[in-house]
Amino acid sequence: MTHNTFSRLSLAVAAVFFCFILWVIYLANTGAQSILFDLVRHIPYGDKVGHMLLFGLLTFVANLALQSRHFLLGRIPLYYGAVLVSIFVLSEEISQGFIPSRTLDIIDLVADAVGIILFSYLSGLTQRILDRQRGVTT
Repeated sequence: MTHNTFSRLSLAVAAVFFCFILWVIYLANTGAQSILFDLVRHIPYGDKVGHMLLFGLLTFVANLALQSRHFLLGRIPLYYGAVLVSIFVLSEEISQGFIPSRTLDIIDLVADAVGIILFSYLSGLTQRILDRQRGVTT
């Protein structure tokens, strides 16, 4: 698979996954029932694991879609994908305080942050492997 094809595929996956998350948020905001919500309720800490996985995976595909472009904060790389997801997550979590069917929960925000950080690290490793396979040096 060529670099451009992989980049386009990553962007498409990120867009589809973002739409899926928007759909889940819509369901939660309207108080709708879903088999996903039922499943989450039956898993210990399912809500927190769900937050970590949803926003972690979104971060992973966003970072790959943006080819792991980043800037440095000291010696720490901050990926643009992770920054965009973080802004979205913070906005979405704060908005829950204004929606009667939702609950603003700081622990959800912590779970989101853990997912974003963990999957940023994993996307960095993945990008290094992809670059190595293509013969790109950093």
